[in-house]
Amino acid sequence: MALEAEGLVTSSRGHGTVVRQRRPLKRLGVSRYDKAKWRDGDEVAFIADRVASGRAHKRDDQTQTVTRVEAPPAAAAAHGLAPGSHVYARARVVREAGQPTHTLTSYYRPEHVEGTCLVDPSPGPAGRGGGFRVLYDAGYEIDRMREELFARAATPEESKLLMPAGGEPVVELHRTVYTADGTVVEFAIGVHAASRFTWSYDFDVPDSAQGGGTT
Repeated sequence: MALEAEGLVTSSRGHGTVVRQRRPLKRLGVSRYDKAKWRDGDEVAFIADRVASGRAHKRDDQTQTVTRVEAPPAAAAAHGLAPGSHVYARARVVREAGQPTHTLTSYYRPEHVEGTCLVDPSPGPAGRGGGFRVLYDAGYEIDRMREELFARAATPEESKLLMPAGGEPVVELHRTVYTADGTVVEFAIGVHAASRFTWSYDFDVPDSAQGGGTT
């Protein structure tokens, strides 16, 4: 059915076909990383999204596992590590009202995070202000980041966890976080159920011609 393939309806045995309730979260762009939220307050990125969407949040909306692993190729490339190098993988599952909305796995160099809350698997954000505040307190203030997004079909494991409607894609996010001197302090891969988010970006439009003349 075309409507089911588009995620507009769902079908289940004994209940027939029903219209799917769409209440997507607003997934903020630049503003979700405002330093005033995590450096001076206690609002981590996914909580900033909840606040902007008028939704409640609980500490156990985020659960995680932390393991020291051989860096996957994408993480090794982002961090500039040799093949076979180890990183800490902090894999989170984020839920709303008990329903998983997305996963996010961050890869860190051991020397950046050992002895910090980022290697603690307890549910919830990594302390007040979350991971960026932990890095800031350890002397690694984030300065800029790159995000890349693309849609793809869900794997069987992702379908089982996120339970998207039949045929619904997921949105994969790659995030690379840098300090002012260009050090990569986090590389993260997120997988989002596509219909559960709207992606909102608000930014100043650059004008590279201003202030730059020719000589």
